[in-house]
Amino acid sequence: MKVVIIGGVAGGASAAARLRRLDEQAEILLFERGEYISFANCGLPYYIGGTIQKRNKLLLQTPESMKERFNVEVRVQCEVTAIDRARKVVTVLDLTSGKTYEERYDKLVLSPGAAPMRPDFPGSMLPNVFTLRNMADCDAIKGYLTESKPARALVVGGGFIGVEMVENLVHAGVDVTAIELADQVLAPLDYEMACMVHQNMRAHGVDLRLSTGLEAIEQEGAGLTCTLSGRVKVFADMVLLAIGVRADHALAQQAGLELDIKGSIRVDEHMATSDPDIYAVGDAVAVSDFVSGEKAVLPLAGPANRQGRMVADLINGREASYEGTQGTMICKVFDLSVGATGNNEKQLRASGRAYDKVYVHPSSHAGYYPGAETLSLKLLFDPASGVILGAQAVGKEGVDKRIDVIATAMRGRMTVQDLEKLELCYAPPFSSAKDPVNMAGFTACNVMKGDLRQIFIEDLKDLDPEKDLLVDIRTQGEYDAGTIGNAVLIPLDSIRDRLAEFPKDKRVVIFCRAGLRGYIGYRILVQNGITNVYNLSGGYLTWEPVYGAKNKSCGGGKTTRIPKEKA
Repeated sequence: MKVVIIGGVAGGASAAARLRRLDEQAEILLFERGEYISFANCGLPYYIGGTIQKRNKLLLQTPESMKERFNVEVRVQCEVTAIDRARKVVTVLDLTSGKTYEERYDKLVLSPGAAPMRPDFPGSMLPNVFTLRNMADCDAIKGYLTESKPARALVVGGGFIGVEMVENLVHAGVDVTAIELADQVLAPLDYEMACMVHQNMRAHGVDLRLSTGLEAIEQEGAGLTCTLSGRVKVFADMVLLAIGVRADHALAQQAGLELDIKGSIRVDEHMATSDPDIYAVGDAVAVSDFVSGEKAVLPLAGPANRQGRMVADLINGREASYEGTQGTMICKVFDLSVGATGNNEKQLRASGRAYDKVYVHPSSHAGYYPGAETLSLKLLFDPASGVILGAQAVGKEGVDKRIDVIATAMRGRMTVQDLEKLELCYAPPFSSAKDPVNMAGFTACNVMKGDLRQIFIEDLKDLDPEKDLLVDIRTQGEYDAGTIGNAVLIPLDSIRDRLAEFPKDKRVVIFCRAGLRGYIGYRILVQNGITNVYNLSGGYLTWEPVYGAKNKSCGGGKTTRIPKEKA
């Protein structure tokens, strides 16, 4: 059997290696139009910023190593320009010699990836304007930083690449302005979780401008004048365009293969295209969203690797099917880790899926052990069954562990009730006896059992002073440092002595720092006959990044809008 693979890196190279492990006799030929067959594309920003110092560390496999270890013939700088499905041949252009030739195949695997979107506006092709997809792009940016030593950079786009490049340009000593057309960075996060990232970026000196687009770039001497939304101008020595990627479907389209959403390649659960002898994997394909079952384009390295392996199994007659992509992600933003899995609240609303949510802000490990940091965790779940629908976490430590645990639970179709029961690693340097994942499970189960009624930060704008009482149950010192709107102070430990101050003819909304004391206060009140009471989920720590006075510029200038008492 002869298998031809078009494209390397994650999907194509994984398919080639797995094919050889399963079939020593197969003829495997891999074409890559670039210079490198397999490189750590997720590591490129960190090489540019100097965290990864040796360039060769990014090169995972070479044509020589693939031949020596896997007996796979790799032809780099060779672009497949056409597929003749009837004859089962591909047309190849050798970019070095300019010669064209054909190769036949029995099975064909497409792994073309996705290309950075480069908007068509004045100045987008100037030499100081970069995108980042491959080693050539990486070398161009690194070379410019080394030779020209730019003082100012504009990063356009707040996705993974944009945010990671912001950090690494700052590490390289560059003053960075970052703009994002949406009102938040990192779309997998919900807005209130992203606001924690906005705070962090600004604290590290980044001029972050949200709800802002780029309209034009003009060369001005050695630098660039960039016109933003509202005809605001900023000056930069370099611009990085990181506004997203688009599935590279040109070859599939030429071959007459069916396309799917956003110009992606349509595949079935076996990663087969509309031609049963042609498979497609990686960033160019539409997959099933694991939570909703709807089609989605989720360009992530992990799924691409697994798809490549699975196709190799199928070509070798083994049974396998792709059950969907959860979109599990993590991103480093200076000293923060930002992770997510499954659907976010925006996606659940758009799909019409019923859901509930909880926020918890536990310590990353035992609070009495040095180095514990607050970890902010949001859990989304089905209100009837408790099935986990998604999670997001932001913190300086322990984010990866908690998102990985929840992602694993989701893959097993587990519920929030199962999270209560998980037996996870505990020792003071690593966690608490009640791990943050357990805490999220406990809180969600309290909601499902009716032991807790919640209100959320976005609901506070609807409070009516004549019908609602907002109560801060933290300490006097915490209250003096900053509270929410017109909240009155009744500390938790004095609630039993001050029950008369809680009116039974009003809705009572209580809050604390993170939600736990609010839950305790809630249980005290409802068992003392004050039943129209709600706890603010996630407490002040969820509210403050969005609405706090010092953060009003975050995410488009949200304000508290808590009505004041009438005179």
